[in-house]
Amino acid sequence: MSDTKAITIEDNGSKGRYVYRADGHEAEMTFSRVGTSQIIIDHTGVPDAFRGQGVGVALVTRAVEDARASGIKIRPLCPFAAAQFRRHPEWHDVLVDR
Repeated sequence: MSDTKAITIEDNGSKGRYVYRADGHEAEMTFSRVGTSQIIIDHTGVPDAFRGQGVGVALVTRAVEDARASGIKIRPLCPFAAAQFRRHPEWHDVLVDR
C-alpha cells in the first residue's frame, strides 16, 4: 500500500490519529501535539488483515508528508515509527533534534 491519500486524519487539537480503513478493518497511528511545532507518534496498530501490505509504513509516511507541509517536527516514541525513521534517513528533516 503506497497511496497515502487513502489515509484520513482525525485531529481534535491536542491528540489525533491517522486512519486507514478497508474491507471492514482499520489501522491507526495515534499522535499527541506538543504546542504548535511538534507531534509525538505514540502508537501504531495494524490488524492482521493488513500485515505485509505496507500499511504501517504508509501511515508514518503520511505523517512525514503532513509535517513537511505544515513545518512541524515529529518525535517517534512508538517503536514501529521509530524503526521506520531509522530505515528512512530521508525523513530526518522532520525528526525532532535529540
